[in-house]
Amino acid sequence: MISKEIVVRCESGLHNRQATYFVQKANEFESSIWLESENRKMNAKSLLGIMFLGIVTGATVTLSAVGSDAEAAVNALELLLQRDVY
Repeated sequence: MISKEIVVRCESGLHNRQATYFVQKANEFESSIWLESENRKMNAKSLLGIMFLGIVTGATVTLSAVGSDAEAAVNALELLLQRDVY
């Protein structure tokens, strides 16, 4: 299992387009990927789950993955949490 604590830096947090793009990217990996915020843990491949977390700019989240491409998944998704995609 690869796990990393990340401070969300994208200006919009994980809402609307940013959340959609995050979930699309997560679905490119075979690993099981989880995003945790304030003691709530959701499947990173579920748009509703990610939206439910209500992650805003400056929030600290834990991104974890298990599987053959876990490290690549965590690294790629961390980059998305550091910038806006549009």
